Amino acid sequence: MPPALEYSLTLYPEPVLRKRTQPVAAFDEALQATVDAMYELMFKSRGVGLAAPQVGLDQRILVLNDKGDPEQPDLNLTLINPTIVARTGAKTKFEEGCLSFPGIYGEVERPERCTVEAFDVQGNPIRAEYDGFRSRIIQHEFDHLEGILLVDRLSPADKLRNKPALQELVDRYKAAQA
Repeated sequence: MPPALEYSLTLYPEPVLRKRTQPVAAFDEALQATVDAMYELMFKSRGVGLAAPQVGLDQRILVLNDKGDPEQPDLNLTLINPTIVARTGAKTKFEEGCLSFPGIYGEVERPERCTVEAFDVQGNPIRAEYDGFRSRIIQHEFDHLEGILLVDRLSPADKLRNKPALQELVDRYKAAQA
């Protein structure tokens, strides 16, 4: 059995966050290890969802747990190569944050429900409709797989309010590259 993987969060404006990710080709032990490590980091970071680009991977993987509770693994949902085939219901606004944008929050409008086609970690097909908070998490994490970020969804007022924190992330990234 390969050693456990350990990832760290990829923060804005790291370029991998802006890339549309590549499909997963192999449903194997390496994929399971990646998914396990993503859950571990998500829970450690007190998040409710995590997409592969947020750990620096160019793969179409997202994981979530509505409660962010490792003691409730029955709430874990892993979607490999997901496609949102429908977004329905009333559009609602809700304050969202993102592990790749620590301390940055803003209201984001999204449809209430989404229908997803994907695979589980063993390669079994999934087609399901999700609503409420679970749908919102899926749509947020799916955005990551498409290279769309929280900052792209913020209103002009929320962008302005978060400008100092966004600039701090950019400055930190530039300093690390120097």
